[in-house]
Amino acid sequence: MAPGEIAALRLAGQRIAGSRARSVGEVVAALGAMQSQDYAGALWTMGLRVPGMTETAVERAVAERHVIRTWPMRGTLHFVAAADVRWMLALLTPRVIAGTKLRCTQLELDDAIFARCRKVFERALAGNRQMSREALLELLEREKISTVGGRGYHIFFRIAQEGMICFGAREGKQLTFALLDEWSPAVRSRDPDRDAALVELAARYFTSHGPANVQDFVWWSGLKTSDARAGLEGAAPALIKETINGVACWMAPDAAPLEDARAYLLPGFDEYLLGYKERSAVLDAKYAGRIVPGSNGVFLPTLVLDGKVAGIWKRTVKKRTVALAVTPFRPLNKADKAALNDAAERYGKYMAMPAELDVPK
Repeated sequence: MAPGEIAALRLAGQRIAGSRARSVGEVVAALGAMQSQDYAGALWTMGLRVPGMTETAVERAVAERHVIRTWPMRGTLHFVAAADVRWMLALLTPRVIAGTKLRCTQLELDDAIFARCRKVFERALAGNRQMSREALLELLEREKISTVGGRGYHIFFRIAQEGMICFGAREGKQLTFALLDEWSPAVRSRDPDRDAALVELAARYFTSHGPANVQDFVWWSGLKTSDARAGLEGAAPALIKETINGVACWMAPDAAPLEDARAYLLPGFDEYLLGYKERSAVLDAKYAGRIVPGSNGVFLPTLVLDGKVAGIWKRTVKKRTVALAVTPFRPLNKADKAALNDAAERYGKYMAMPAELDVPK
């Protein structure tokens, strides 16, 4: 299977090309989880996969609790479907929490302090209240719980991974926290046992991200290789297997490339690139340093042409327009520019304002 074929199948499987998804919750559930380190970019990564979606409508889906933002895997922020949040946290976070033991010791965060923090959050957020990170940090400080030197982040991180808190709706430009049991009542959740949860997670991953291999799944999920293999073994009868460059890969049985646009403006941290350990099918190694230009691990928004990462871009929201500055990695021909204009127009519709495209000549 050539890289172009792999890219075309992934564009379709990830609901970037030819998507028929009807809602944000549907597309997030289909992919299993969607990375959300950058909030505005995460809104677009969901919105671009639902035809006709606007940023306002995506944020409404967040506020209406169809999707939940928290730390379910790898210690990384993701959006997950409301019905999936509890079983994903139960399956994936114990290993992450165990991995933070040394850092918590260094920060002098022990079980007694975490217990005090839970009581503060319970009192502050009970009754469907939402509070900003800054307001909650102030409350902790009033209770003589220091939040300096990274302690505050680790407190939120730990208590969210335990399933007590999650992100709520945005208030203005402020992100808020809420109690998970109130924000997304358990009655809406599924509760598979651990073995079934492994199979479910593998099925979600390979049907949406395929063709992909088991090491891609290990990278994405943060599972031990043995657990990832167990999940794949259970899911495999409903998948098809292909050997690509000598490596076994799996995908949905109905996987097929779909006719769609040639150009896509993807946000940073999009699953199309971040969802795999091995990215050479869509990203030439010579461009990797331009996608992640610093040492902080930040992935820039990418221009994708014919399935390949072909540039980076940046948006600037103005009063009446949104400016899109694109830096391609190679000269663009007339067809490339026409496709890019179409992609910019789609983004403008998502933002509900005209898009001004700036491409070097």
